[in-house]
Amino acid sequence: MQVILHTGVHCTDEDRILKCLLRNAEAWRHEGVAIPGPSKYRRLLADSLTKLKGSTPDAQVREVLLDAILSEDPHQIDRLVLSNDNFFSVPKLAFQNGLVYLRAEARLQTFADIFAEDEVEIFMGLRNPATFLPAVFGATPHEEFGAFMNGVDPMHLRWSDLVRRIRDTLPHVPITLWCNEDTPIIWGEIIREMAGIEMTRKISGAFDLFSQIIDKEGMKRFRAFLAENPTINEMQKRRVMAAFLDKYAMDEEIEEDVDLPGWDDAYVDMLTELYEDDLDTLAGMHGVSLITP
Repeated sequence: MQVILHTGVHCTDEDRILKCLLRNAEAWRHEGVAIPGPSKYRRLLADSLTKLKGSTPDAQVREVLLDAILSEDPHQIDRLVLSNDNFFSVPKLAFQNGLVYLRAEARLQTFADIFAEDEVEIFMGLRNPATFLPAVFGATPHEEFGAFMNGVDPMHLRWSDLVRRIRDTLPHVPITLWCNEDTPIIWGEIIREMAGIEMTRKISGAFDLFSQIIDKEGMKRFRAFLAENPTINEMQKRRVMAAFLDKYAMDEEIEEDVDLPGWDDAYVDMLTELYEDDLDTLAGMHGVSLITP
C-alpha cells in the first residue's frame, strides 16, 4: 500500500487540500484510494507517535491504526492519504534548539517504521519566510517575536535544511514540494499527485483557490473559456490562468501585509530573495520533486 502523508507546513493550505480530497473521496474509493476524515486519525496517530517516542513499533500497531482509520478492508486499499499540518509540531513549538520543526525527522522515522511494509511518501507545501513567520507567529500565544523564534535568525531559515534532515534520516522516502504562493495555479496538480490519479482526470474543486483570488467577472470568463476550449492541456490551462490573474486578480486577496518590528521593505525583499535561492537548491536535491507552475 502507498501511504501519502501531507505535513503542512503551517499556514499554507489550512486544510483546504484535505477538504478538496474529501470532496472527491467517493469517486476515488472504488479505485483503491482512501481519504479518511481527520477525526479518524489525527489524534490517534499523534498519540501513537508520542507513546512510541522513537522506539520500534511492533507489527500490531499498523493493524490497529488501519482498523481505526479505515472503514474499508485494508487489503482493498492501494493508496491511503493522510494530512495534518501539526504533524511536526504545533505552531508555538515550530522553532526549538535553533531549528525549524526540531522533531520532524524523528516523528517521520516513527511513522515510516509503523508503515514499514508500505511505500511512504511525503507531501509538503512551503511558504516564503517573509510571510510564513508573521503568519505562524500570529497563530501562537507568544507576545514577543523573539521568544517565538527561540534564537533562530529569520535570515538563516532555509527549507532545504529541513528537507535535507528528512532525506538524511529517510533517504528512501520520496518528498514532493510546492510553494504556497503558486497553489492557485497548480492546485489541480497537487490534488491529483496526492491522490495518485492522472493529470487529465476531472476533479471537483480544481479551481477552489483560483476562484478566491479572482473577481466574479474574471471567473465567469475563465469558466466560459474552458467550456469553449475543453481539450487544452494542463500547461496551457496554467498560462491562461496566469493571464486572467493579470487582468482580474483581487489585490486584497493576493497582497500580504508584513507587520513586524524592524521588517522594512528591504528586509522582506532579502528574505524573499533567499527563499527563491533556496527553492533552486531544493529543485536539485535527490529524491525531491518540486511542483511548479
